[in-house]
Amino acid sequence: MQIQGYFDLRFEAVREAFSDLFAQTQQRGAAVCVKVGGETVVDLWAGVADNAGEQAWQSDTLVNLFSCTKTFTAVAALQLVAEGKLQLDDPVARVWPEFGANGKQGITLRQLLSHQAGLPAVRQPLPPEALYDWDTMTAALAAETPWWTPGDGHGYAAITYGWLLGELIRRADGREPGEAIVARTARPLNLDFHIGLADSEFDRVGYLTRQKNNLGDAAAQRVLKALMSEPQSLTARAFTNPPSIMNSANKPEWRRMTQPAANGHGNARSLAGFYDGLLRGELLDHALLDEMTREHCIGEDRTLLTRTRFGLGCWLDQPDVKNATFGMGPGAFGHPGAGGCIGFADPQRDVAFGYVTNTLGPYVLMDPRAQALARVVKACVG
Repeated sequence: MQIQGYFDLRFEAVREAFSDLFAQTQQRGAAVCVKVGGETVVDLWAGVADNAGEQAWQSDTLVNLFSCTKTFTAVAALQLVAEGKLQLDDPVARVWPEFGANGKQGITLRQLLSHQAGLPAVRQPLPPEALYDWDTMTAALAAETPWWTPGDGHGYAAITYGWLLGELIRRADGREPGEAIVARTARPLNLDFHIGLADSEFDRVGYLTRQKNNLGDAAAQRVLKALMSEPQSLTARAFTNPPSIMNSANKPEWRRMTQPAANGHGNARSLAGFYDGLLRGELLDHALLDEMTREHCIGEDRTLLTRTRFGLGCWLDQPDVKNATFGMGPGAFGHPGAGGCIGFADPQRDVAFGYVTNTLGPYVLMDPRAQALARVVKACVG
């Protein structure tokens, strides 16, 4: 496999580990970018971007980042907090009055950001096309009753997070949510990141396929069992209502829409650049970054059926849990995306890391491909 790009000679082991992924893990196309102390030390890509295996992965190939998008959205919301346009502990209904129905009148932005609001899914069955209709989805969530008492436990809002936070951002910022988030997070850092992709960019997007004959870890198998055998469960509803959620990511309408939980498009460079921007204080002041990365909840996740640990819009490291560590320092924070993409920062080592792939793995938490690369980066940094 021909590896393209740049690496500092101190990080040659990362290039070797990246090459090994293509020999050992059904990898079709991928990229990895690492910044240390604000300087790019690794920026590599390889493989193929299209389904037929004829189009080489390029320096500017984009991929659907799935839930890596959530931290961009959270940072935009926290910027609005810094500006006084939103408040972490005020009721959401003060900004979005319709949201206060059916037991949600006390839910706060802090609870939404940390998955404690009880709104990971919609009970009322929705048609497939509802996925692409912002007003339909926000109205459904405004009418929803929490699945548990808000603040009493947590459950990952895999896709509802985008409409919940996006509608608040839309009302507080005045711009459409995708435009507001990109303008606040990606544009100041000159990142190639998009929420609501223009048709003119489609030819740069890697086609997504799934790994074969890989059942993932025990957490993934529990979620799969719920999807297959408990269709009315919270977990199943979170991923299959609307029923188009899990089978649309290669479709033009998915790429075009605004879904600030799940359909940001970018590359490894944009992920590493975003987390480096956070470490440099370019997106949030240090006090607000500390609040974002402070533990807000830990324990059994009512959606993912495994232990998760959250700050505000980011996952926090669980060093003692094999499939829930970023693979670097215990203070690392960031966000994985479905299928294997990941972006994170390790403040202790001043490292920002981004990895993307078009070959989706089945893992619910961290993908072992990214973990393997991160551990090599850790060894190189020392």
